[in-house]
Amino acid sequence: MVLRIENLSASIDGKQILKGLTLELSTGSVCALMGPNGSGKSTLAHVLMGNPMYQVTGGSVTLDGEDILSLPVYERAHRGLFLAFQYPVEVPGVTVGKFLKRALDSFAPEHKVNLSAYVKTLRENINFLEMDKEFINRYLNQGFSGGEKKRLEMLQMLMLNPTFAILDETDSGLDIDALKVVSKGVNKLRSSSFGALVITHYQRILDYVTPDIVHIMVDGKIVKSGGPELVAILEKEGYQWVRDEVLEAAHAIE
Repeated sequence: MVLRIENLSASIDGKQILKGLTLELSTGSVCALMGPNGSGKSTLAHVLMGNPMYQVTGGSVTLDGEDILSLPVYERAHRGLFLAFQYPVEVPGVTVGKFLKRALDSFAPEHKVNLSAYVKTLRENINFLEMDKEFINRYLNQGFSGGEKKRLEMLQMLMLNPTFAILDETDSGLDIDALKVVSKGVNKLRSSSFGALVITHYQRILDYVTPDIVHIMVDGKIVKSGGPELVAILEKEGYQWVRDEVLEAAHAIE
């Protein structure tokens, strides 16, 4: 499957953030999206999932040719999109176990998920992610540490088994042990039927989740793409050399 983003522009509170961004994601591929603060990476993630705070002002997003910008959030999820949040919110009164069961039931309301099979898969994934089994009975993210919240995002991803996962700086604030566990979650799903967009500032997570392609985003656009070697260059040189290239290209056009 192909998630195609063409000339996408979007704003929030009247401020233009995405400025004609074009990007293509395919199943079987892991893409890294890097860029300086304020370049629009998280905005892209939220626009793709349909966050109503953002207004699409131009361009298109299609999933295997179907326009998804007109779809509500739950329909995008049902089509196979998943967003792991940078700052997962707390949902008091709803346990992790019940939340995940209801989410899975919503994908096929006429065929409720078998409870015993669900519990078995849930426990297997909790063990795989090295989480305490009591997570099942805790309220969603309430009182969770930063690392626990990110592990729970990965647990949701494994249970929902999406076609495309968008990881919005899931590595931020994690210690090395939690980072390895989060990376395990992505790598477990990696296959010809799964694609991921890993949004990050740093090389750390890409040491464990090797990207097939790296895109660099500056000022609301993809300005440079290449292989994993780009990550090492960014780690050493920062983003200034990319900005310089963009300025040189703009002057050449003028």
